[in-house]
Amino acid sequence: MTDLTSNMLAESEIELKRQISRLDEANTEPFKEMLSYHMGWTGEGAGREATGKRIRPLLLLLTIASCGGDWMKAVPAAAAVELIHNFSLVHDDIQDNSLKRRGRPTVWVNWGAPLAINVGDALFALSNLSMMDLANSFPSEQVISASTALQRTCLDLTRGQYLDMSFENREDVKVDDYWAMVTGKTASLLSSSCLIGAILGNADNPTQEAYRSFGHFLGLAFQIQDDILGIWGDENVTGKSTASDLIERKKSLPVLVGLSKKGKFAEIWKNEQITIANVEEIARILAQESSYAYAHDAAKQMTDLAINSLREADPQGEAGDSLMELTDKLLRRDA
Repeated sequence: MTDLTSNMLAESEIELKRQISRLDEANTEPFKEMLSYHMGWTGEGAGREATGKRIRPLLLLLTIASCGGDWMKAVPAAAAVELIHNFSLVHDDIQDNSLKRRGRPTVWVNWGAPLAINVGDALFALSNLSMMDLANSFPSEQVISASTALQRTCLDLTRGQYLDMSFENREDVKVDDYWAMVTGKTASLLSSSCLIGAILGNADNPTQEAYRSFGHFLGLAFQIQDDILGIWGDENVTGKSTASDLIERKKSLPVLVGLSKKGKFAEIWKNEQITIANVEEIARILAQESSYAYAHDAAKQMTDLAINSLREADPQGEAGDSLMELTDKLLRRDA
């Protein structure tokens, strides 16, 4: 990690805490604690692992800097995209009945679903207020354009989440449905982070589009990698059980490809329960039926498209180098 990216992450964290400090009132201090806990700052297990990677704010700030803009002025926007990301996580955890987030009990487990919904709503509201703080440093036209991009992304997030939840009760989900779901649920906010950085960096329209496409394909590649690691990853590296995705019958890309083959895996999926005892063998069958190869090739294709879009954007200076380095790290990860 370079000094530039370290400084960007540090300033983003300061701004996130400043935004959440809007709840610094005696009668809402316990409420603020719920947000602080989710953000990874407080409670048992607080720290780097609990905060997450903060990829989205870093992408936004590196993008604006690589366009020649002043990244310090855009820190409120960096906080905004991270707040939106965490808003979606709080609600996802409730909707998916997830007990853990980043190795710790989720907000709804600690405080109940009604209060957790309110935590998510607060994060959403704080994100919008954070975007409005851009008016102190940017012309109103840029603020409106950047804010509109983020609100469109929020709508895309709900579309993606709807599709993801609807997959649970559908037996007719196809690979094309998967692409629509992950475009909304995963790729949209990464894409928006890069687009907002380009808007605030005064990039021209073709460059804005190149950055947007970069974030889009980066998000797709990132999700496919997650799908692969969720079945065939090394648990000692990922920190996540490779059994859970199959046992929970998650309709990831490899699973949907396997079902489309109508072979042995599809038969098992339809007629047998997947357990700790048989999950390793089922993962092996899934790989034998070319699902691993398909997903690996798709990840490579999305990776190539992301890198080509970034080259087209032509990021400049130290920030451009750091953006290239971050991209390589994200696209070639094993955890």
